Amino acid sequence: MVRVEDAIVARYESHGHKFEIFVDPDATDKIKEGKIDVSNDLALDEIYKDARKGEKAGEDSLREVFKTTDVAQIAVEIVKKGQIQLTTEQRHEMLERKRKQIIDMIARESINPQTNTPHPPARIAQAIEEAKVHIDPFKSAGEQLQVVLKAIKPILPIRMEKTKLAVKLTGDAYGKVYGEIARSGYLVKEEWGKDGSWMGLLEVPAGMAGDIMSQLSRRSRDNIDIRVVKNR
Repeated sequence: MVRVEDAIVARYESHGHKFEIFVDPDATDKIKEGKIDVSNDLALDEIYKDARKGEKAGEDSLREVFKTTDVAQIAVEIVKKGQIQLTTEQRHEMLERKRKQIIDMIARESINPQTNTPHPPARIAQAIEEAKVHIDPFKSAGEQLQVVLKAIKPILPIRMEKTKLAVKLTGDAYGKVYGEIARSGYLVKEEWGKDGSWMGLLEVPAGMAGDIMSQLSRRSRDNIDIRVVKNR
């Protein structure tokens, strides 16, 4: 559970009532998606009308506005519809985390079309700074990806691209790495060969293809054949 001193206050006003919660700043993105673990994501399992003073919201006002007194459901609505109260330091930390998430996403899922290789994260970070891109600490990295890409394309040649990998597993490699293969990308198709081998076509972010191939090869040793499928 996040400590009160490390939490931020999320506030929502409706029907003449004010509602506040102490929430983990790192949990706001997933809470907006409706995913919440009250014991970990909230500093205190309470809905307040004034969190700093410790004044709890009345059950009647909760039922009037939210039609429930369930803390988890109400907390999701407060984060989704309300405002987040941040200190300058908290805002800076959230902004830096979101910026890094966006940079990592671009590095994983894009390539330089001039060289067909991934851009180093440091070069992407430099382009974002040069383009003076506004990053919103409260929006997810995925929501802001296209805006950032549009802003840095005049500075950095970049293309979002997927790569297909043909994978063949023999021996005991299937049991060792199938789960990892499935988590690494999208399995376009898979089948079993007459010799008992497993074959699959895996679609992955272009920038991650090399790392994925190396990792699977290390795990499977000599029982894997993995190669990039060239686009025709």
